[in-house]
Amino acid sequence: MYEPREDSFLLRKHVERIAKGEVLDVGTGSGILAEAASRNAEWVLATDISLSSLFFAKKGGVRAKNIAFLCSDLFSSIQNVLFDVIIFNPPYLPNDNNVRDIALDGGAEGYELIERFLKKAKFFLKSNGIILIVFSSLTKKDKVDWVIRREGYCYELLDKKKLDFEELYVYKINYLY
Repeated sequence: MYEPREDSFLLRKHVERIAKGEVLDVGTGSGILAEAASRNAEWVLATDISLSSLFFAKKGGVRAKNIAFLCSDLFSSIQNVLFDVIIFNPPYLPNDNNVRDIALDGGAEGYELIERFLKKAKFFLKSNGIILIVFSSLTKKDKVDWVIRREGYCYELLDKKKLDFEELYVYKINYLY
């Protein structure tokens, strides 16, 4: 399970301010983003590929009654539901052949999981729905920006934070129907 770190906390402050209506938290990990969204949302679906992460989130502190939990690889287990807001704190680090950790590994260059997500997310957004996402400069920001535009989205940089070896970015993404 992904323990909340600087990226989670940076994204959380925007989730608390923006998330409303029906919300999907993809890759919920500890559940802190789902819990933050639940304060102003009608309903939150928290998904993760890891059953142990879902168990921890559900039993380890996420108490809001308007959160449901579902095991899913991105959108694979979700059907016939559209969301006002989709939250994604993805694994975004380039893979390291010596360390395999699904909570950190974003693909060969770090952006590939974000690319898979963006190819599908538009089909789960309501009209005027938004995506809130955080990622690192280690992910090749120019590639992420290119994938966003290629998939028919536009984005706004909501926040950034400089850390020792990387910079974190929070984007608000809209699909241009």
